[in-house]
Amino acid sequence: MSESIHEQNTRFLFGTDGIRGVVNQAPMTAETALSLGRALTYLFQADRQLTRRPKVVIGQDTRLSGDMLSVAVAAGVMSQGGDVFLADILPTPGLANLTASTRADAGLVISASHNPFQDNGLKIFDGQGYKLPDATEARLERLMVDKALLDQQRAKSEAVGRACRIHDAVGRYVVALKATFPKALNLEGITIVLDCANGAAYKSAPAVFEELGAQVHLLGVNPDGFNINRGLGSLHPEVCAEKVLEVHADLGVTLDGDADRAIFIDHRGEVVDGDQIMYLCAVHLKNQGELNCSTIATTVMSNMGLELALEKESIKMLRTAVGDRYVAECLRREQLNFGGEKSGHLIFLDHATTGDGTLAALQTLAIMKITGRSLRDLASLITLMPQVLLNVPVARPTEAAVHPQVAALVQNVADRLGRRGRVLLRPSGTEPVVRVMVEGEDEAQINELARECALGVASVTSLQAAG
Repeated sequence: MSESIHEQNTRFLFGTDGIRGVVNQAPMTAETALSLGRALTYLFQADRQLTRRPKVVIGQDTRLSGDMLSVAVAAGVMSQGGDVFLADILPTPGLANLTASTRADAGLVISASHNPFQDNGLKIFDGQGYKLPDATEARLERLMVDKALLDQQRAKSEAVGRACRIHDAVGRYVVALKATFPKALNLEGITIVLDCANGAAYKSAPAVFEELGAQVHLLGVNPDGFNINRGLGSLHPEVCAEKVLEVHADLGVTLDGDADRAIFIDHRGEVVDGDQIMYLCAVHLKNQGELNCSTIATTVMSNMGLELALEKESIKMLRTAVGDRYVAECLRREQLNFGGEKSGHLIFLDHATTGDGTLAALQTLAIMKITGRSLRDLASLITLMPQVLLNVPVARPTEAAVHPQVAALVQNVADRLGRRGRVLLRPSGTEPVVRVMVEGEDEAQINELARECALGVASVTSLQAAG
């Protein structure tokens, strides 16, 4: 089965998950942040025809550059007559929650997720806590370019906005998270290794699990502005796995820099990926009569094994483009309440509007407590197909992924795989690479086919350079 994704995308700044780049290099500059703050305020004021000041909540992770970009965004908002509420260091899902609970018009989080400290990003939420659709992001970009229009709408001296700090943002988020855990349960008797990647959840996540009674062994809770994601977190689950074995923990939870996703480690030190967690959560919700339409939403990257296992449980699976915001859009459109990504972004729409690693861990722990089964036992209920993912560096990923020579190669590979396998080529939205994914029943075969596809993409890249 061959798949290709063609999204109409006229955006030039926004990628899969906000604007992202190396700090102090275009586009990740203070000037960009200032323009975005201005455009965001103008757009929401115009769309809602507000007769009051627009309210924007701003949060950030632990990167050195967070303060610089936060101040720049805030200046942009206030120059257009909006008020700013500064939440300081807060996970992305916590910022989304705070935006909705404070009845703000928009929220903006400054984070580059799992990237190193020298990168940063700007991600926006609407007043309900949902990430913006592509069309709205494109409108923001046009406003950022049309500085003349923004200048015409610049606030008068007496109408410039104000800024205030939300001092209890972390506490509010902790309370909201604990409220999602069944009231009749606690985590007493559970030992957890928690890796916060020296990121935004270094305060909130430990508080949640400790206050619910777990014994928690902590990693990555000493951020210094430079060490976010460095050798820890979701990109380095082996560190958490080693600690799980050392302290004989029941499981490990490793977050990324902004804590919107989690990777799990079972008591044997083995990784349990997002597809396995989605399966056990979907089945549990269905058995409790709480899975809307007996359907979940996930992306094209999820394993065929997940789809086949869910079919046996009479659960349907819808696929979307890569990105948890596309999963969230599908959930809302189809009136569903659960979905996620293989990478560990899980969305429990009854509790949150975006992926949340701490929330996903709480829901998984609740299933373990209710069933009395280990994470390894629960994960073993699904058999995943072998899957290979290769990243091929390219100058122009979108062009390379749809080049006629590459398309012909992909079709040939798909024919050889038949109905029990898939091949997917996807230009990255955050890096200059084409991601090649091949899955099937024969591991040796898919490794060889993935290499063929990667070489094909690389050869087209050479042609691009020559042209």
